[in-house]
Amino acid sequence: MVRAGKTPFGPPVRAGRIVSIDAFRALTVLVMIIVNEWHGVAGLPAWMQHMPADADAMSFVDVVFPAFLFIVGMSVPFALQQRLAQGDAPLQVQLHVLQRALGLVVIGVFMVNAESGFHQASMALPITAWALLSYVAAFLIWGSVRGGPALALGWRVGGVVLLLLLAWTYQGGEGGEAGITPQWWGILGLIGWAYLLACLGFWLVRGGLPGVMSLIALCLGYYLASHASLVAGSASLSLLFGQAGHAIHAAIVLCGCALSLIFFDSTAKRSEAGRFALALAFAMALALLAALLRPHYKISKIYATPSWALYSAASCVLIFAALYAWIELKGRAFLPGLLAPVAANPLVAYLIPFVVGALLALAHVQLPSVLRTGMAGILYAVIYALGVAVLVRWLAARGVRLRI
Repeated sequence: MVRAGKTPFGPPVRAGRIVSIDAFRALTVLVMIIVNEWHGVAGLPAWMQHMPADADAMSFVDVVFPAFLFIVGMSVPFALQQRLAQGDAPLQVQLHVLQRALGLVVIGVFMVNAESGFHQASMALPITAWALLSYVAAFLIWGSVRGGPALALGWRVGGVVLLLLLAWTYQGGEGGEAGITPQWWGILGLIGWAYLLACLGFWLVRGGLPGVMSLIALCLGYYLASHASLVAGSASLSLLFGQAGHAIHAAIVLCGCALSLIFFDSTAKRSEAGRFALALAFAMALALLAALLRPHYKISKIYATPSWALYSAASCVLIFAALYAWIELKGRAFLPGLLAPVAANPLVAYLIPFVVGALLALAHVQLPSVLRTGMAGILYAVIYALGVAVLVRWLAARGVRLRI
């Protein structure tokens, strides 16, 4: 059980669900669904699109993915503490973290291979059917239909076998000679790696705020080292420092961990004003460091540069501080029945559009062109995201979960 003192994973944080964190999570997921739908809409202004890789610029759309990473980090101290409170030993907690990360990486790899790299003429199934079966397999492994434990062992083994069969039948490359590959891991895969690295670091420093800040600096230092001329000229060093993108993503997760400790460390004797002052100082430090690094490492979401990550993390700090003030201090209701299920089931909400898209493609159904252009396309994406939220609420009421 969690005691008043420091746990193996850091100081105890405030018990119970934090509504402001749930609100941030739900908003992030819904905005991600919206911007994913906007990707196919013609005639959008630049500020509603991802910036090109070499533009040295970012729009609010480029902050959505790091916001997802950031909210993962904010949840880490609470999730680890909850596992300890349930009676898990530290080793069991670490194995749970590994299982969650592996699940995200596996789903991410299958998703990205369903989007590109496949050779349809060589495959036994249409790629849309292949993708749908991969979602079925994922649900068999990690799903629940009663809101409680995962499905029975037989179903989970069947899901693993189905994933292996799908991987075996996958044909990629220019002539169908290649198999399934990580490619760029997919969004979920990148989140999985960042989550794993951040949790490992969080445990190593015992979850203390100074230690977490040191880990953020270490991730940034790793990135800078990976771009040093000495590393570029050495094959062995290039291999050692070849995961700069994962380090930057982990740094964003750790920034989320740090903010949770700033606001919710139950052992810290901070007033509300002190929490806000420390959070503001944290945001200003992140933004200042981003400005200092930007001349050498341009802003780029695609290249996962430190300036992009730090500006994004600073934005997330300020957004959460505003939500915390509005919800926790002013007592404003922010999670009506439509958003609370999304906060509790973010992975289900994220995957639904991909399942719907695959079903429509398999049925050869296309949206009217008017819904893929201009203002109509913008509004459709918002309505679609709200429709996903309604569906998630319906599924959650019937106990449908993904236990990753």
